[in-house]
Amino acid sequence: MIPEIETKPLAEQKKYQEGQLPSMLEYVNTHSKFYSDLFKKNNIDTSKIKTLEDLRQIPVTSKDDIQQRNNDFICVPKNKIIDYITTSGTLGDPVLFPMTNKDLDRLAYNECISFQCADSTSDDVFQLMTTLDKRFMAGLAYFLGIRKLGAGLVRVGGGIPELQWDTIKRIHPTACVTVPSFLLKLIEYAEANAIDYKNTSIIKAICIGESLRNQDFTLNTLGQRIQEKWNIKLYSTYASTEMSAAFSDCSAGLGGHHHPELVIVEFLDEENKLVKEGEAGEVTITTLGVEGMPLLRFKTGDLCYHYKEECSCGRKTIRLGPIVGRRKQMIKYKGTTLYPPALYDILNNIEGIKNYVVEVYTNEIGTDEILIRIGCDNISEHFEKDIKDHFRAKLRVAPQIKFEEVETINKIQFPELSRKPTVFFDKR
Repeated sequence: MIPEIETKPLAEQKKYQEGQLPSMLEYVNTHSKFYSDLFKKNNIDTSKIKTLEDLRQIPVTSKDDIQQRNNDFICVPKNKIIDYITTSGTLGDPVLFPMTNKDLDRLAYNECISFQCADSTSDDVFQLMTTLDKRFMAGLAYFLGIRKLGAGLVRVGGGIPELQWDTIKRIHPTACVTVPSFLLKLIEYAEANAIDYKNTSIIKAICIGESLRNQDFTLNTLGQRIQEKWNIKLYSTYASTEMSAAFSDCSAGLGGHHHPELVIVEFLDEENKLVKEGEAGEVTITTLGVEGMPLLRFKTGDLCYHYKEECSCGRKTIRLGPIVGRRKQMIKYKGTTLYPPALYDILNNIEGIKNYVVEVYTNEIGTDEILIRIGCDNISEHFEKDIKDHFRAKLRVAPQIKFEEVETINKIQFPELSRKPTVFFDKR
């Protein structure tokens, strides 16, 4: 079932959001010290902000703002906070996000309609291959959303392929929620242990944390490797703790659908101006319906393209293309501008690479340097040359390569407090 607002023309979606602005702005002005200070400093009269165009009078909010004044964003007393969540801290110290009962209900609604977008119903049984602990929003969100959907679920958590396959054998889930690269580990384990994985109950995977598609929406290397081995339906999602919402693929696989009842979204350039359709812009969100810690014009750091034409699934919402990269993770290497996903796509396509991490640092002459630490069994000068030739063919430049034990790289990817694999380390 598609929410009615998502089947309306974009102009009606805009009108709906503008109807939410007055109460939302009054709420943050009254309860958020950060935003009340911001309005005073910039002489902003929130009662005069009536349209989405007017909203642009408000300066953008950055990750640095939240890290420096985290408590000043919180809008509720402690006795209204039901759950405490933190961000993963990929681009800095983790940030605290308190959730009220209303926020948890909103989170459940978001995930429910996101799963419905990904062709899921109450007849499905989901296997959660993500953690619900470690202050992680995602695992909790999936649990709440599946429960609201009325589907079955089994909470297995991350890793442990043997337990994952035992669960599939015992419970016969129809879908899994996972980081897509973990599907390759499941396939590898199944092949090594004579498990007939191609004939199990799993028919689809809701994929999180890693991109599955190129900018033209064809499957990227990771997506292709999965589908070549295991012909299940793959759905991409894009989400963040800050927005408490998700953009999910539908069956068309042409980008993540926006939920306008939950988030106002803008796509901005480096000068905070709107980019045109066909230009990459930074995803910038204003949350609707958030009680504990609402955000206005928050710049996520993620760059992507957006699309406004109607989708064959019946939704008329804006769609987000695959994330091009994070603005702060841009690399200038030997005259070439790169983002980490371009490196991952090449590494995922080279047979013999078991795992890897990418490190970027400043060299002695003050420019960016890239070191890729690779876990593999075949360590040789010939293999190193082969890897570098792949990079030169695709990107015209080749990074430094260092071979290490697979287990060593695995420990780097999953430090003690890790909630998801980390493959990019910015040491600049």
